[in-house]
Amino acid sequence: MKKKVSLSIKLTVTMLLLLAGIIGLCWILNHTFLEQFYMYDKQKSLLETFEVLHEAREDGVLSSDEFDVTFENLCAKENLSILVVDAEAKVVRSSVMDQSMLFMQLQDLLRGDAPFAQSQVLVSTEEYTILRQNDHRLQSDFIVLWGQLGDGDSFVYIRSALESIRESARITNQFFIIVGLFGMAVGAVVIFFISRTISKPMQELKDVSKSMADLKFEVKYEPKQQDSTEVAELGEHMNFLSQTLEKTISDLKVANNELQKDIEKKEQIDEMRKEFLSNVSHELKTPIALIQGYAEGLKENINEDTESKDFYCDVIMDESDKMNRMVKKLLTLNQLEFGNDVVEMTRFNITEMIAGMVQTNQLLAAQDDIDIVFDEKEPVYVWGDEFKVEEVLTNYLSNALHHVAGEKQIRISFEQKDELLRVKVFNTGNPIPEEELDKIWVKFYKVDKARTREYGGSGIGLSIVKAIMDSMNRQCGARNMENGVEFWFELENNCTNSCTIS
Repeated sequence: MKKKVSLSIKLTVTMLLLLAGIIGLCWILNHTFLEQFYMYDKQKSLLETFEVLHEAREDGVLSSDEFDVTFENLCAKENLSILVVDAEAKVVRSSVMDQSMLFMQLQDLLRGDAPFAQSQVLVSTEEYTILRQNDHRLQSDFIVLWGQLGDGDSFVYIRSALESIRESARITNQFFIIVGLFGMAVGAVVIFFISRTISKPMQELKDVSKSMADLKFEVKYEPKQQDSTEVAELGEHMNFLSQTLEKTISDLKVANNELQKDIEKKEQIDEMRKEFLSNVSHELKTPIALIQGYAEGLKENINEDTESKDFYCDVIMDESDKMNRMVKKLLTLNQLEFGNDVVEMTRFNITEMIAGMVQTNQLLAAQDDIDIVFDEKEPVYVWGDEFKVEEVLTNYLSNALHHVAGEKQIRISFEQKDELLRVKVFNTGNPIPEEELDKIWVKFYKVDKARTREYGGSGIGLSIVKAIMDSMNRQCGARNMENGVEFWFELENNCTNSCTIS
């Protein structure tokens, strides 16, 4: 297996190679173009000097004492040899003691004859010419500018040795090599420590990831002040990933525990299914036995009088009706629980619905001295499945009528809760045991089995209520009050300020 190299070594080698490449490229460019650049810069200097001398000639101060300092600065600053003569070959300005040599070269240039020099014209205009000359006598190269000042009554000769340029370029290149090597040595040390600084948090992040792989989520990355933004964010993400993995594993353990509970619930459901079948069988057994018994009595003419036969027929019809109602309720409950029944959401006046139901049940309530109170008069509009809401109210009111006691009062009222309207049906009577409040919504569950059987209840009504409210994603419930029991359910309310809700 190939041995892996650490990040710090890779960074150090990469940065050193990059530094060496940059230094090498700079040296090549310096060695190749520095002399040419010097030449270009020297031409600019000669031309600027010529412009200064030309302006001085135009201003008439070229030969004056006040121009001495300026002239000396021009010569010293750029290391120039300057000779200015008038039309009569009289020296106006000179920067050298031996003027004859410069004068002879100027005369040769004016005559177009320079036997001791080989010239190369670099720039030529009507006013001046810039040459590169090789002086065989001195075995040296010069850059020369010569031309006329003013109206041609003065001539100038400016010369600068190129040997100093070559020497400067050579020294510069040597110095550049030395500085480059020294820079690489210093850079190697600096780059090594910088790469260590960069790779150190990566090493810490590697240790954190290894701990995560070993499911040790307590190890966290501690951000440093010198960390880069990317490293700090990576550390935060690693910590977040560690927390997420820890939570996920915790959730998996919880899910595994819940799975065990689900297995137990499945066993409980199997028991509930068996109990359900037993309850259905029990509920159907009595009416079937009664129907069978009274039918056999009719067939065998046990009592031949018309009144007895009518009684037998009434019992058979009553028990058949009970069985029919229970089967219909079971079918309704089955459709609701399995979502086969379509919920049609409409906006309707629930005050009108309740008022109609109260009026319908007033006669039945009056027979048992039961007082049904509903004081709402103003229309209150809600959203819901109107027919299913009517079924809920019917079950609540029927349940209240069968269990009312004491003062024998049933009270229906509204309560506004934000955007929901809570409809409450209260009846005086005995409270439901607190431990059984959550069980009354279970199929066939009966708090008072004897009383439920007395009025023909099957224990399915409240299960249907719960299923209907679940189908509309709304809540329902029951609670014990001081002198009775209150059942309630909630619907979305679009009531305006004109609605009166107590």
